[in-house]
Amino acid sequence: MTADAAGAAHLSALLGRFARAVAAHDADGFASLFTPDGRYHDGFFGVHEGRETIAAMLERFYVGGEAFFWQFRDVLASSDLGYARYVFSYRSREPESAGQVVVFEGIAQLRLRDGLIAEYDEAFDRGIAFTQLGYELPRIGKLLGRYTREFTASSAARAHLAARPDRAGRPPGGA
Repeated sequence: MTADAAGAAHLSALLGRFARAVAAHDADGFASLFTPDGRYHDGFFGVHEGRETIAAMLERFYVGGEAFFWQFRDVLASSDLGYARYVFSYRSREPESAGQVVVFEGIAQLRLRDGLIAEYDEAFDRGIAFTQLGYELPRIGKLLGRYTREFTASSAARAHLAARPDRAGRPPGGA
């Protein structure tokens, strides 16, 4: 992949529409930014495939929050792959933190096809968000434990561990 100015400009425009659709609670407009078979891997809600389920995921955003604001920066892209750092905030509707603004940063990786998002993946520190949401430590530990188990069982983690000369094929804590 070679990053280029045209690819970055296209992705910046696409991410601008992405952020505006989320802020406007426009689930259908948001989903239209994805290919019909598009996939969105949300750091809180997991994987959603297809426009209908992606639109439903955005509706879930609004159960626990409101006033969503997404700023993408440092956008790099080729015709089929892009990355962008972001800062994201919203006002919580969670009982422990209703009315509080939650803010965190992350990075997005996007696979592009026909000018649309075919795959969206993100990485951010969930613990920072959970702490701001006012979750008690046992709940945070339970949630982070679940995400840890999901990741260590993933094909990416398994392939990485299998490639390690000193731990070939053994998951963390494994024999």
